[in-house]
Amino acid sequence: MRTLYVVTHSEATHHTEGVVGGWHDSRLTPAGVRAAAAIARALRNEIPDGAEAELFSSDLRRTLQTAEEVAQVFGVEPAVDRRLREKSYGEAGGRPQAWLDARFVRPPAVGERMEHDEGVPGAETKAAWARRVYAAMGEILRSPVRHQIIVTHGGSLTFIVASWIKMPIESAGYASFKAPSGSITTLHEDDFFHNRQVARLGDTRHLDAP
Repeated sequence: MRTLYVVTHSEATHHTEGVVGGWHDSRLTPAGVRAAAAIARALRNEIPDGAEAELFSSDLRRTLQTAEEVAQVFGVEPAVDRRLREKSYGEAGGRPQAWLDARFVRPPAVGERMEHDEGVPGAETKAAWARRVYAAMGEILRSPVRHQIIVTHGGSLTFIVASWIKMPIESAGYASFKAPSGSITTLHEDDFFHNRQVARLGDTRHLDAP
């Protein structure tokens, strides 16, 4: 059975500073570093000793810092892939959230949502964001390794899960899989039917462990 553990990076400075994340290269807070260590311990408890595990990470600093904690526990180097980044908010990245809120054009309830222009120069469309995450997942899943860890962002988690269940990109306009910072989402594929399961979404129990 293949199992993917999808980690959303832990608390970062853009959370505490109230600025837009996206491609803004924020770093983990001290609380985020502690949470990343808890994530690594939880993953070590999930993956059997001696089992091969692969580690993939977005290239932004907050995800790499989270992945580094995992890498130390498993003795592996993360494969860094910028396609696992969060959505780009263009000129809004690193600015106060209020700056983005004042300019953001909400997607329509009915109609074209994937190519919707949000009104912020340089921002990615949902379609562009989805295509790069789906492409990264396509390469990750070509590996025969049965335990894989992906460190990414809360927004990009939606397209990782959508790709996992083989949702067509053109059908993902309404998709949203929510998970808090520092969470672990567990995805299973069985060896008999090859069904793909979302076993746990956004699990944070490890953050409360002593």
